[in-house]
Amino acid sequence: MSEDYPYLKSMPHFIRDGVPLLTGFKRDRIAPYVVLAVKDPLVVGEGAGEDALASALDGAEISAQTGLFTTLTGRYQGAPISIVSGGSGSPEAELALMDLFNHTDCTTVIRIGGCGAWSEKVGVGDVVITSGAVRDEGMTKAHVKAEYPAVADWQVVAAMKAAADEVGHPYHIGITRSGDSEYCGWGKPGPGGYLQEEHKGIIDYWRRAGILNTDRESAAILTLCSLYGRRGGAVCSVGDNVVTGEVHKSGSGQTAAIKVGLAALARLFKEDTHG
Repeated sequence: MSEDYPYLKSMPHFIRDGVPLLTGFKRDRIAPYVVLAVKDPLVVGEGAGEDALASALDGAEISAQTGLFTTLTGRYQGAPISIVSGGSGSPEAELALMDLFNHTDCTTVIRIGGCGAWSEKVGVGDVVITSGAVRDEGMTKAHVKAEYPAVADWQVVAAMKAAADEVGHPYHIGITRSGDSEYCGWGKPGPGGYLQEEHKGIIDYWRRAGILNTDRESAAILTLCSLYGRRGGAVCSVGDNVVTGEVHKSGSGQTAAIKVGLAALARLFKEDTHG
C-alpha cells in the first residue's frame, strides 16, 4: 500500500472498538471455515426449510448480527464453521468478504445456495459444484482486471466432489456464470416487456460456451478469495432450467447442496489439522 496516498488517513473504515460495523465480526467468534449464504426464499421448500443450513450445525449460536448480516457459528462433523447470511449479489458479498479477510482468521469461504441452469446436461434438483466462474458482474472488476480468472480452489473442489460422491445425489462440476442483473442481463424482460436485441442472445451465447448454471455471488467469492490468499468455492442447488424448460421448484436439491458443502468443509478441516 502506498504510504503517500493522499486520502489514506481520511478514508472511512466503519470500525468501532476494533469491530467492523457492517458485519460485527469478532476474531474469536468467527470460525476458519465460512459459508457465505443469501437470505433466499427460492431455496426454501422440498425438505429445505428456511433454517436448514443453520440447523445442520451442532451447537449453532449467533456470533455476530447487524442490519446487513447475521452470522452463526457451530460445528459440523467436528469442524468449526461460521455461516454468514446476508443479501444477494456481488456488492453485498464484497462487504462480508473484506471484513472476513481483515478481521477474522478465516482460511476458507464457500457459497452454498441456489442457482438456475443454462445447460441441457443439468436437471432441476441437481447440484452444481463450481470449478470456475464467468465474471459477468461489476464488483470484482474494481479489484482486478477482467482478465484475472475466477477459479475455485482445487482443494475445495476435490473435497466437494468427494462429499458429493458420498451423498449420492446427482451433481455436476463446471463453470458458473455470475451476473448482477436478474432481468435484462439474464435475458429476462423488464417491466412492460422491455428487452433489447442484445439481451435476447445472452442465454444461447453462454449455453454454447458450456456454462452449467447462473448465480450472483460465486464469481465474487472465487475471485476475492484467490486474490487475497484464501480458499474459495461454491456449490448450488438447481431450481430451474430455462434451456430445457423445467420450471422452478423452490428448494429443489438444496438439502443435498448443504450436505455437500458442509461435508467438504469438514474434510478440509480434518486434512488441515491431521495432514
